[in-house]
Amino acid sequence: MQAEPVADLPAPDSCAGGCCYEIKWDGYRCVLFASRTPYLQSRALKPLGPYFPDIVAASQGAFPPGAVVDGELVIWDASADRTSFTLLHRRLTAGRAIARESLRHPAVLVLFDLLHDGDTDLRRRPLWQRRVRLEQLLTDAPPQLQLCPQTCDADEARSWLRHATATGAEGLVVKGRGSAYEPGRRVWRKLRATSTAEAIVGGITGPPGQPATLLLGRLDRNGTLRYVGRTRPLTGAQSREVGALLRVVAELAGPAVHPWPDQLPAAWVGQFSVTEPLPYRQVPPLLVVEVEHDTAWEFGRWRHSSKFHRIRAELLPMQLLRMAGDDWDQPLE
Repeated sequence: MQAEPVADLPAPDSCAGGCCYEIKWDGYRCVLFASRTPYLQSRALKPLGPYFPDIVAASQGAFPPGAVVDGELVIWDASADRTSFTLLHRRLTAGRAIARESLRHPAVLVLFDLLHDGDTDLRRRPLWQRRVRLEQLLTDAPPQLQLCPQTCDADEARSWLRHATATGAEGLVVKGRGSAYEPGRRVWRKLRATSTAEAIVGGITGPPGQPATLLLGRLDRNGTLRYVGRTRPLTGAQSREVGALLRVVAELAGPAVHPWPDQLPAAWVGQFSVTEPLPYRQVPPLLVVEVEHDTAWEFGRWRHSSKFHRIRAELLPMQLLRMAGDDWDQPLE
């Protein structure tokens, strides 16, 4: 079962049986099939057990045989005091070091739905009934298995949206208390927490006069431009406006040494499934723009593409350094 994006928090009476709100975690969606050897499966139907042996071990005996539970795999980064998608992804590439990685950075399976209780199919039953039984099953569960927080209070949900995102949560998922579990359908709704920030255009993809996307940077405390993210594709009007200004900037700046490599490493732009570097065009890092981004911020970069809002022609790059202060690697509020 999946969720449809929404721009605003749905009203409490807009869901079947009334709305309930859950924290949307930044992790791997996972279904757990309980048996003598629990089986973990991704949303793409791939086995995840070999990469999360700590969750497999914790799940043994935690549920009646035949039970099926739905949840999200996350890893807490104690040094950053928030969840880490990078540490989660490292599990897939750890190879023989998987046992060591599991000890250093243990995973947690945050559970939010119960589809089968032993041999009993619960998917047609209302969510509140499935939730009650899931709470019972997790009463004495090991710490690696956690119940996802849920509230029916819209004001409390708004508070979560404001504060829980600091721990790496992406936003909220909204569900009907009386709704059934319908695989493949987008009956749930999701609201992502977003904020705006200024960044410097350091490169583009696409033609010089009509860029397709913007590659963004921020100045560190030494004044060096650091790559922080990439925008979604620009609209035609946005592309023409930015392209025209970039031509003026190039004429004013003249030739200069750019601080970034000729091609951006795949890890910089969040291409976990692609190893080839990203070809792009370098531009003089003088144009400041405002973008909207989500909470997926890690190692000084936005992991997801940001949404272009507007050009901030009144700002100079060095002003961003003063605004950011010593915390250049944190998004500007």
